[in-house]
Amino acid sequence: MLRLLNIEFQKFRYNKAAKVITITYFVLFTFIALIASIEFNFAGIKFRIADQGIFNFPYIWHFTTYIASWAKLFLAIVIVSMMANEYSHRTLKQNLIDGLSKKEFIGSKFLTVIVYALASTLFLFTVSLILGLSFSDYNEFSIVFSDLEYVLAYFTKLMGFFAFCMFLGVLVKRSAFALGFLFIWWIIENIVYALLKFKIFKGTQIADNIVQFFPLESMSNLIIEPFSRLNFIQSAANQLGENFQKDYLVHWYEVLIVMVWTAIFVILSYRLLKKRDL
Repeated sequence: MLRLLNIEFQKFRYNKAAKVITITYFVLFTFIALIASIEFNFAGIKFRIADQGIFNFPYIWHFTTYIASWAKLFLAIVIVSMMANEYSHRTLKQNLIDGLSKKEFIGSKFLTVIVYALASTLFLFTVSLILGLSFSDYNEFSIVFSDLEYVLAYFTKLMGFFAFCMFLGVLVKRSAFALGFLFIWWIIENIVYALLKFKIFKGTQIADNIVQFFPLESMSNLIIEPFSRLNFIQSAANQLGENFQKDYLVHWYEVLIVMVWTAIFVILSYRLLKKRDL
């Protein structure tokens, strides 16, 4: 395993674009966190986003994992280009000539996926913990470390998404086309959902029960938007006669669905590479 990771590290070491994009991802998330903690002055009225409760424990785990999951596209570019470079630079063929099996090759890429997902999760956990300890109104140990299932959901979501990107990189061979295919797949899922929801199973929950098994939708379902949980949003909704009733919990079966898709993408990547004449 260490040998495979070392091979991928050497490739990453000399890939300037991958390093720039990866650094940009981590800097961007840190920048967003800093902006939220800055106090602004509008017409003599002082305002700070952090004072709205977004950094309160345990809500912060939900908030930061949801926000950070939108930036995963930065690392998706790295994963896709990593696969595309194997074909364009002929390093894949050279690795196989040097004795690396196709199974080991896919294994090395999936290990890279896990490392990226784990590094991002640890970074998010650290930044969230620092922000929470700095701005949260609740610092009791039992409260600080509750709702950590959102962090697990974030890791699972990244791992599944990156595995999907890895598969697209193997399938399409070109990073731009692979990312385009990812966007097209997202559109297809939404079109199918709309047809099921408003045409075929109109007025029922059958459509939602079906699309929860779609790859991108299953990943999206892991972490539901957190904004409607905020007290001032709830208060404003109540005044307008609205009532937000959402299930914000991370369910074990949602995690399982994404893990199954992760395994499917890895297996498909291997089988596709195994059949392909290089």
